[in-house]
Amino acid sequence: MSKITRRDFINGALVTAGSSILSFDANGQAAMAALDPSYYPPTLTGLRGSHPGSNDYAHARAWAGRSDWGSTSKLSETYDLVVVGGGISGLAAAYFYQQKHGAHKKILILDNHDDFGGHAKRNEHTIDGNTRIAYGGSQTIVDPNHANKVVLDLMEDIGIDLERFESAYDMGFFKRHDLGGVTYFNEEVFGEDKVVQHPYCNYPNYVEGLQGAKLSNEEAAQQAPVSHKGKEQLLRVLNGGLHSLPVPEEELQDYISTHSYYDYLMNTFGVDDPGVLRMARHSGLDWGSGGTDVMSIAAAKSCGALGFAPVAVYDENNPYIHHFPDGNAGVARALVKKLIPDVARGNNAEELVLAKFNYAELDKPGNIVRVRLNSTAINVEHVGDAGTSGDVLVNYINDKTSYQVRAKGVVMACYNAIIPHIVSGLPRAQAEALLVQGKSPLQYTSVGVRNWRGMKELGIGMAMSPGHMHQAVHMDFPVSMGGYEYTKTPDDPCVIQMISCPYGTVGDTRLEQFREARYKMLSLQFDDYEQEIRRHLSGMLPEKLFDFDRDVASISVNRWAHGYSLGGPGDSTRIGRQPFGRITVANCDSAPGSDAKTAMMMAHRAVNELE
Repeated sequence: MSKITRRDFINGALVTAGSSILSFDANGQAAMAALDPSYYPPTLTGLRGSHPGSNDYAHARAWAGRSDWGSTSKLSETYDLVVVGGGISGLAAAYFYQQKHGAHKKILILDNHDDFGGHAKRNEHTIDGNTRIAYGGSQTIVDPNHANKVVLDLMEDIGIDLERFESAYDMGFFKRHDLGGVTYFNEEVFGEDKVVQHPYCNYPNYVEGLQGAKLSNEEAAQQAPVSHKGKEQLLRVLNGGLHSLPVPEEELQDYISTHSYYDYLMNTFGVDDPGVLRMARHSGLDWGSGGTDVMSIAAAKSCGALGFAPVAVYDENNPYIHHFPDGNAGVARALVKKLIPDVARGNNAEELVLAKFNYAELDKPGNIVRVRLNSTAINVEHVGDAGTSGDVLVNYINDKTSYQVRAKGVVMACYNAIIPHIVSGLPRAQAEALLVQGKSPLQYTSVGVRNWRGMKELGIGMAMSPGHMHQAVHMDFPVSMGGYEYTKTPDDPCVIQMISCPYGTVGDTRLEQFREARYKMLSLQFDDYEQEIRRHLSGMLPEKLFDFDRDVASISVNRWAHGYSLGGPGDSTRIGRQPFGRITVANCDSAPGSDAKTAMMMAHRAVNELE
């Protein structure tokens, strides 16, 4: 078998080449039609998500206060609406604007990444000629049966059949292959490489159909590679619960909401073993948007952290099965197809699963709606006074050059905290409110492998991995639709998903930890990630069944420096999202929330605020 080649991991070089051949027509209009036909970001591997170069101009503006971008080309482009941010919220804003004002309204969507969709990122892995599709960010349409009619109508209009997932998701896959939740302890942290058939937390329960622990708490505590004292402490925690708290029943809810989970572990159960504390810290992951060391007891209980009974992830009417093979990139692609019909063939979202999008169609001058990638907004400013202005000027950087377009209205569908740096004249209170909105870093790494015999041998559906950068490794969701077939046997190629929720130093605040982890994550090169993944998979899987160089075909490291929205203190979220003249704010941060339905609803609100 061929080894991974360096060519697979060009850190954005192909993207730079693609954007550098952007040309301008006689009227000065950017024409993405000039892109090379091979421009197709989903197939790029290596560093993805917040890929190298995607945030350079935004960081120069926010961190260094840069304002001199050289001469600006004022394009003869005027739009009814410019949307800053091409994620699901931005795409939905364009959709809602046309629904409200007519399909003839001209819209430009700017995005700083090389692909549309924001966190809804599509990863394609070609493994010995076999294409495996995966997600690199937003996974699922969460709780669709609780969605507002606005969202349900949008999904129906773009061709998403929610009932289809009931048959597309293979609920029996994990049972047929006897794959469940386990824990992998690594030698570097725990003294030996060992897989124990128990997850020690609730996190694996969000994968529908995954089998439960094969060991009792007593057996799992004894098999954990921690000290004898640590085994005793671990068992006390596993068999513990809120009944152990010396608090009257009537005071319990207030107590668990105001007291630290780590204090609960140390003071109620006497835990001081570093291995057990590390297991506890990494038992919430992205479900808890942070390490459990910065959670209250109530928050830790709600995400099923170490020591708490399993909790239902979603109610029985909303199972966690509404995944396209590429996650919510399937939603983003359906929105783009609705806005720009010639971008791909297919009459509904399912028919788009295997469609190859023609990126040359995204920014054609004749389009009513245009999506302009690799374009970072660096200044959004009213013409004249915000209260009476009829136009907004939008400056952005594409291929190291500054351009300007004009719009009657602008929807800011990007991160809240960047808005004060690029929207000129914002009221001070609104700017301050936007700046305190927090976001947790997140990393989804998809690994294309030639077989999954090692996962099968050890019964791994998901492996909690408290000793490694990626704290969870799991088989991708078993979804087949639109002609795409999920892997059938352990001898077939597939994608393994690896989840990392980077944390900072224990003892720091949540936001301080996020800041530290974010900087560290972005400072790493692909080689750093590859070595980490090599050590992780090689230590976890049986040597006789897994060889990294032989069996790993490709890796996509999807880094999201600003992942889940956490909101800000007090009333800051509401204050931050207020309309400012002809500029409104969409995005998940403005809810705050972190799912596709929320992104759509915030887009709907923002469009309705534009008059």
